[in-house]
Amino acid sequence: MKKLIEKIVINSTRPHMVGDGFRVFNYIPGAGIPQERISPFLLLDFNPEYDFGPSDHLRGVGVHPHKGFETVTIAYKGSVAHHDSTGSSGIINAGDVQWMTAGNGILHKEYHEEAFSKKGGPFEMVQLWVNLPKKDKSTAPHYQELTKDGMGKVQLADNGGEVNVIAGNFNGVAGPAETYSPVNLFDIKLNEGGEANTTIPAGHNTALLVVNGSVEVNGEIAGEHSFVLFENNGEEIHIKANQKSVVLLLSGEPLNEPIVSYGPFVMNTEDEIREAIVDFNMGKFGVLED
Repeated sequence: MKKLIEKIVINSTRPHMVGDGFRVFNYIPGAGIPQERISPFLLLDFNPEYDFGPSDHLRGVGVHPHKGFETVTIAYKGSVAHHDSTGSSGIINAGDVQWMTAGNGILHKEYHEEAFSKKGGPFEMVQLWVNLPKKDKSTAPHYQELTKDGMGKVQLADNGGEVNVIAGNFNGVAGPAETYSPVNLFDIKLNEGGEANTTIPAGHNTALLVVNGSVEVNGEIAGEHSFVLFENNGEEIHIKANQKSVVLLLSGEPLNEPIVSYGPFVMNTEDEIREAIVDFNMGKFGVLED
């Protein structure tokens, strides 16, 4: 049985800036979807293709804290560099993914990679926040470097395109990301007329972002930059490209736990939020220069 589509959001809002390096549309929670219908995902910011131009200044977001969840940055075009208070750092280019587990507290900064910044060029990114289950919110912060070449790969029939499996399992092919709850994250690149078929557990909260192009999703048209939310029944998803297209398909098992958030801290109770603020102010998240 096909997964029914609950709603298709055509984003007509203005983008906003995150720092001075990310020009984003917000779909989660900006599309007005109740948290319980999209758990474990907390946020989805999409920076559609944009050329910031060459600059000697490294555009981005300065040092800031996180606690209680994970940030997942998917690079489609351009390059992003990252440093955090554990001493980890990295650069992601087109096709790469930066998966950072904030756990019990971390400081980090992210910005346009130096060589890319000086040259300029098309920049296109997605950032997701993925909630951690209560039992894992105190895990030590760490970082997964997921390169394009290390993704699970599925070649679609009839030269239809390719699926890069970031997390979870697409038709028997697993992605490299290690997750704390069941999550699927598929970067689907379709040629015109290309088709992708898969199944997602009925109980998963499931959504799809049309990064580029236009597709039919279970018989309904979703144009460029549309966000599709599926109902929690049925399992089959069929995507057909009306033109060359890029689609991000995400799903996860709902955590069904209370959420209390305060800016960059996402915990389960007010007391835990107060503790996070105290820990941050006491320097327990480490040190990182801006």
